Amino acid sequence: MTSGFDRDAVQRKYAEERARRVDGNRQSVSQLWRDESLAHYLDDPFTDYIERAPVATDVDVAIVGAGIAGVVTGAKLRDQGDYKVTLIDTAGGVGGTWYWNRYPGVMCDVESYIYMPMLEEMDYVPTRKYAFGEEIREHIDAIARRYDLLDDALFHTRVLESRWDEDAARWVITTDRGDTLRARFLVMAVGILNLAKLPAIPGHERFQGRSFHASRWDYDYTGGAPGDDHLTNLADKVVGIVGTGATAIQCVPPVGESAQHTYVFQRTPSAIGVRNNFDTPEEFVASLEPGWQKDRMENFTAVMAGREKERDLVADAWTAHMAKVSNPRIEPGWTPEQIGEAAEQFDFEVMEEHRRRVDEEIADAEVAERLKPYYRYLCKRPLFHDEFLAAFNSPKITLVDCPHGVEEITERGVIVDGEEYALDCIVYATGFEAEVTPFPRRAGHPIFGRDGQALANKWADGAMTLHGIMTRGFPNLFLSPGPGQQAVVSVNHTHVMVTGAEHIAAAIAKVDRAGVRAIEPTEAAEAAWVAAVEAGFADRSPFMLACTPSRLNFEGDPSLQNARNGSYGGGYGDYFDWKRILDGWLADSGFPDMDVET
Repeated sequence: MTSGFDRDAVQRKYAEERARRVDGNRQSVSQLWRDESLAHYLDDPFTDYIERAPVATDVDVAIVGAGIAGVVTGAKLRDQGDYKVTLIDTAGGVGGTWYWNRYPGVMCDVESYIYMPMLEEMDYVPTRKYAFGEEIREHIDAIARRYDLLDDALFHTRVLESRWDEDAARWVITTDRGDTLRARFLVMAVGILNLAKLPAIPGHERFQGRSFHASRWDYDYTGGAPGDDHLTNLADKVVGIVGTGATAIQCVPPVGESAQHTYVFQRTPSAIGVRNNFDTPEEFVASLEPGWQKDRMENFTAVMAGREKERDLVADAWTAHMAKVSNPRIEPGWTPEQIGEAAEQFDFEVMEEHRRRVDEEIADAEVAERLKPYYRYLCKRPLFHDEFLAAFNSPKITLVDCPHGVEEITERGVIVDGEEYALDCIVYATGFEAEVTPFPRRAGHPIFGRDGQALANKWADGAMTLHGIMTRGFPNLFLSPGPGQQAVVSVNHTHVMVTGAEHIAAAIAKVDRAGVRAIEPTEAAEAAWVAAVEAGFADRSPFMLACTPSRLNFEGDPSLQNARNGSYGGGYGDYFDWKRILDGWLADSGFPDMDVET
């Protein structure tokens, strides 16, 4: 037993900290374009909106979404044949989350050598172990240019409806620009963190200063530019940053250094581990052999799944902490109670390491205590940064601990515990709806299949798919795999997206070569897949009820769990068996588990 671990005392402390937050402001305003008074928070500050004539065209493949999944799917289709491919996105260019998230300090918290897609195909090695946002966005743009995906793309365009035309065997896609596309195949690559949210704080519209969501950073106001964190226009400004999650920990240091004063409004502190970023060594580049990225991706996925590997190639905080917390050591003969206590003990040791780091980094003991995370490691997404904590040693940065959230926004600033904080600018570093937000909501528009059936209605009680990629009643529709969609989940979501893109492109080519008019899962195959997902579901209600509210636990309400929205293989899913099934389907000379219309 580790010295200092008192299970009952730890559980009481965590419960007390949860209770301080669970009755706070849970509600959020999302899909802001539907709310006229808040829609301006989604305006694109990076690319000018250009008027154009409506497009009416026939295409082979329409791809909704031009982030990593959409661009890589388009590139893989180019490898398969001469297909007419059209990307559609509300953004002004490609990149997805990396198009929008250009705030100061933004970088990926997954190693760039496994996160940035198609490195070998592009003959590119990232400049750092953890790449900054501009390098990632420029890489995605380079893929789109190399594979000629930009000329036919429709940017600053929102899909209003996708509808299957039975007679023509085509998807008819209409947009807010008056476009009508008729596509033989439709790919939904809408992303997993694509719905920016604001906390439902009274008074958003009353504030007289400048306010924006961090995913729409206003460099005209702050100074600087993407990749340039010298925010010179803030020198005489008082800035409030709402949030202490993944966005805030990256933008607080540059804002705090640049602004006259910065207030950071925190509901719940994050567990912030060491990132230890560094420039890519020349000897690493020289050591790379063909197939290196695929091998590295699979090695990381295996280690994170608790599989024994001779070597951990990535060897970072994800594999040192999360992999072990997610896959606790179990000795033969242990009772469930012993297993649970051992898992809690190791979890406590990991969280104690994070809390000690706060004490080591921050001089003011009171500030340090407010920044310590008191909950289980998997209650919130763990974060990694090397400058955030130390930033609070600056007299120009004030932490405002508000477990119930900001109470109100006024003309002059924000109110917390009855005290008004006067601000020139409010930055909402409040993130996005959770990864497990149901796909029909993330799609952002209604999708109608055979007989006018709405996908949202079919999935009203949870996802229904085959392989997490196709769904019956919606022929020639392919879904980029994501959480809550019956595929698998990975910390390195790029690995899942690339696998999905490769499969979708190859499946479309297989259908095309066979002269098939329409294809969809059989009723029996879909039912069997859904049943398999449900069978692997583990009810995490007791764990989630003990967690502080976060997007990962439905703000502390486990009743929102749904067995149908799980992963193939249970938990995060079995990537390797899922991939084996996909490869087997492609290798089959026919179309197993599919109804085929020729």
